[in-house]
Amino acid sequence: MSSPSMTLLHSPSSPFVRKIMVLLHETGQLGRVALETVQLAPTSPSEAVNASNPAGKIPALRLADGQVLFDSRVIFDYLDQQHVGEPLIPREGSARWRRLTLAALADAILDAAVLIRYETFLRPAGKQWAEWLDGQQEKIERGLAALERDAVTELTCHFDVASIGAACALGYLDFRQPELGWRQRHPRLAAWYAEVSQRPSLKATEPPAA
Repeated sequence: MSSPSMTLLHSPSSPFVRKIMVLLHETGQLGRVALETVQLAPTSPSEAVNASNPAGKIPALRLADGQVLFDSRVIFDYLDQQHVGEPLIPREGSARWRRLTLAALADAILDAAVLIRYETFLRPAGKQWAEWLDGQQEKIERGLAALERDAVTELTCHFDVASIGAACALGYLDFRQPELGWRQRHPRLAAWYAEVSQRPSLKATEPPAA
């Protein structure tokens, strides 16, 4: 077996990294990518990450020629074009734009959840901005309500960029906000997630215990 030709700057607790790891499992590309684990936060950046990605974020994917791709959406699209199976992002037509829009909604939920994590975990309690936290939580609730109302049937039909994003978002809410109780308010989404979370790719990429 050949050695990996690409390196993924990686943290097992990052939901954006998890999206890429799920893709690698689903498309049989795990052996092509080495993992380089980094730990970073806004208050403790990584020089290794900054050297490759000026935005200072993970995931970042170093290709065989040394070029580095960053942002999970860019990396997902690149890796989706490196395998011979059914694409996880439709290549053209209205299905492409719909699935990418649903994936963007899942990313918006994740963005808000990660910002809440930073505010509550890194900032002292007396300095936390309650109204700002409420605003981020409202974004999460709006996103979940839209998925519940408009997208469950579509998520069920295909396991692709949209359903991977939604599953990783829900998994992150369980990981970082177990008290949220989103299942009671969104039963159709909860039923979908209960089934899809048993896929081997999602089981293998569950975040570590908090």
